[in-house]
Order: sequence, then C-alpha cells, then structure tokens
Amino acid sequence: MDPEIRPIDEQDSETLQRMLPEIPLWVKNPDYDRIDWLNKFLGYMWPYLDKAICKIARNIAAPIIAKQIPKYKIDSVEFETLTLGSLPPTFSGMKVYVTDEKELIMEPCLKWAGNPNVTVAVKAFGLKATAQVVDLQVFALPRITLKPLVPSFPCFAKIYVSLMEKPHVDFGLKLVGADLMSIPGLYRVVQEIIKDQVANMYLWPKTLEVPIMDSTKALKKPVGILCVKVLRAMELKKKDLMGASDPYVKIKLTEDNLPSKKTTVKHKNLNPEWNEEFDLAVEDPETQAVEFHVYDWEQVGKHDKMGMNVVPLKELPPEDPKVMTLDLLKNMDLNDPQNEKSCGRLEVELTYVPFKEEDLPSGFEESSTVQKAPDAIPAGGGLLVVIVHEAQDVEGKYHTNPHVRLIFRGEERKTKHLKKNRDPRWEEEFQFMLDEPPTNDKLRVEVVSTTSRMGLLHPKESLGYVDISLADVVSNRRINEKYHLIGSKNGQIQIEMQWREQLHEL
Repeated sequence: MDPEIRPIDEQDSETLQRMLPEIPLWVKNPDYDRIDWLNKFLGYMWPYLDKAICKIARNIAAPIIAKQIPKYKIDSVEFETLTLGSLPPTFSGMKVYVTDEKELIMEPCLKWAGNPNVTVAVKAFGLKATAQVVDLQVFALPRITLKPLVPSFPCFAKIYVSLMEKPHVDFGLKLVGADLMSIPGLYRVVQEIIKDQVANMYLWPKTLEVPIMDSTKALKKPVGILCVKVLRAMELKKKDLMGASDPYVKIKLTEDNLPSKKTTVKHKNLNPEWNEEFDLAVEDPETQAVEFHVYDWEQVGKHDKMGMNVVPLKELPPEDPKVMTLDLLKNMDLNDPQNEKSCGRLEVELTYVPFKEEDLPSGFEESSTVQKAPDAIPAGGGLLVVIVHEAQDVEGKYHTNPHVRLIFRGEERKTKHLKKNRDPRWEEEFQFMLDEPPTNDKLRVEVVSTTSRMGLLHPKESLGYVDISLADVVSNRRINEKYHLIGSKNGQIQIEMQWREQLHEL
C-alpha cells in the first residue's frame, strides 16, 4: 500500500511523540524547565566527575563485596578497570517545586547512553573469570530534595534522592571471549533484578539520604539553657557628682542577636544586691561566652559604663551551679593600663543546662515535628519559637525598606532592615520563654519601613500588620502559614510558630 501522507499539524500528540521521541521535555511539557546550561556544565566537568564518582563507587562497593564473597566461597572480586566513559548523562528538562518549608525540590529527567568501561575480575577455586559491562543505557526520573535550607554555605544540610518511577536500565555483560547475555533468558533476568533492586531502594517516598553538614549547627538551634543569677556587686566606683551611682547590669551571650537582659536599677548604691534570675538560650557552648556589663543609670543622656567581664561557657560544668566573683574591667584588653585600676566586683551564679538528646532538633524534622521544652523551663511552661520567613508585595507610600516588629506581652523583637525590597526574605528566628502556655495571647506582627534620609517628613511608615492568635499554636504545636497584612493592598507575610511544651516536673 502507498504510504499516507498527512501534514504535521494534523497529527495527534501521541503520533507526534512516536515520530519524534527525542523532543526535549521542556518542549512537550510546560512544567519542565530548559536546562541546557547544566548539560554544558556536565560536558566540561565530566572527566573530573568520572574520576570522583568512580572513586566513591569503589569505596561503597568494597565493604559490600567483602561481606558477600564468603557466602559463595569466592576468593576475591576486584575492579580491573572502572571508568564511566567519555559520554556524560544529559538532562532533557527539570521540574522545580516551591513549598512553604525550608527545602528545594527538583525533578530532572535523566538520560544516559554511555560508553563505560567496567571490568570485574572474579577469582574462585583457582580460576579467574572477567566480566565487562558494555552499552549502558539509563533513563530515570529522580527527585532531588535539598533540605533544610540554612544560612551557612553550601546553604543546605542534606540531599535526599528518590526515584519517581521505575528506571529503565539496559546494558550488555560480556565474559572475556564470550557474550554472557547470549545465554537464553539470562539478559532479562539480570536486567529485571537490577531494575527492581534500584527501584526498591529509592522508589519514592523512600529516599537515599546524603548528609552534607550538621544541620543543628548550621541552623544555630539552641542546645541548652544558661541560667544566670545576678547576686550582687561590691565596691563599685562613684560616677555621679553627688557621690553615688545608680547601677544596673546588662547580660548577653556572644554570637547572639537577641536583646540584652537587664536587671533593675539600684539607686544611690555602690554595693547593690539584685538576686535576679535570667534564662538565655545557648547555641554553641564551646565558642559562646556570657557578657556582663555594669552601667550607671542616668535620667538624661547616655548611661556611663562602670565595668564589664566575660565568662566562657566551656568553663561551666553542665547542670552544676557555679558561683563566681568577677573583677570588673574597663574592657577585655588585658594589656590596657586602665584595667590595672579596680572597678569593683560582680558576684553571679551560672548554671548551664544542656538539652537532653530527645530535646535536640534533629535535621529537617524540626520543621514538621516539634520537640518539648528543655528541663530548665518550669512544668507547664514552654518555649514559643517564631520564625519570620518572608513577605510579598509590601510597598510603602514614601519608601520600602522593610523590617518586621514582633510584639508579644509588651516585649518587642525586630528583624534586620532590608533596603528597597518589596519581596523581602529574613529567615530569622525569635524565642520567648514562658511560664505558661500563651492560649489567650496574640502576637502582633508588623512590617515597618524606615529611611535615614534627612529632611523627609515620613521617616517611618507601616507597611501592614496582622494579629495572630496563639491558641492554635498551642493546640497544634506548629503552624506555618501566610497571612494577609492589614493596611496593605496585596502584602502577605509568612510566619512559622512552634510551641515546645515542658511535659514533666523537674
């Protein structure tokens, strides 16, 4: 019969795909993005990636082979040659998913018709057999997830790899001088075994997890609580003209962006007693220190510094209260002659309480499962964690340099300021230690724009706000939502909140 000729525009989609099977996915499916740049990158890097991947493959295979060969009374299995060849894999498209969680999900479509040279020598019963893998073809649709995203290079803590579909694997296997796959039925059996084993290991939602960095350190999650009790000060120096001073103490952890804690002011007293307690969240006891700064309060003008000192947390025994009398210094430069003059002494009691293992956040699971509060918090109380992620479509009438104000029970916390940004991303975490669940409380979240331009009539303006009831946070333990900003035309802000409750008595 004479062939029927029809224009291409009259063909249905299935016929077109059969006629042109190599059309890239980004052409056939608009959900896939074009990634020619990645194929060029692989082309340039393939000689180096080949060596690196083969080295990893040898290291992974060695213990597996060593474990298996005794079962079959084999003397040894060795790679005589192992190279992936000169043809790199190609990606015909990639899907990228955006979620409200701290993760990046990618689904590339992988095709690899390679020319590897993999030769394996097997020795048993005084004989040696050599097999070679040839004509390898792999078609796979993996899902690659980078999570959690963290503010430390390389900006993700783990890689999770899974397969969305069963991979297509095709190859030849030759013995020296013979084609092993010519044995009837062997090719299909071997191919199906390999395909099923790979699919069973990593078919979604099962995943291969590759740790990159310690996510607890990368995210700077608290690992303990420092209980600080400011007892008293002795022999402080006069700062006021009337022969007295009005001292108070500021307490702060190094490498911590949270506001300092402050004692009350003791008026006209050079030997004040406070006996006031404060709790500070510790992120790294090996590198952090607690700073004490004593000031003379002034009703008008700047408060005068009276002395300071620092205690490294690594000097504190865990869970053992330590009373210390600190000599107050002008500064921490030991060579400064000003430090030879006495500025008085400060007596404090410090107790470092590390979290128990079950209280520590473990990787990305911290975002979906909320841990309980540390033992340092009284029974019935807990830790309210507020994470300010990002905002969209915020715009001021006069300027748009946004930061976020959090107001909770009269206490105010602020994110960093971002300049000229209508879609700001902060990714900042704030913690509130509470003696009781905030069931009847609300959290005020306000986006504010400020400018330092001189002479402007409106140096500060609100870009929108929202009052969030915390009852749902207490009952659900975790909420991660976007809220419409009141007073803004289209503005939204994404806020994550966690309630870590103390579940048992001390």
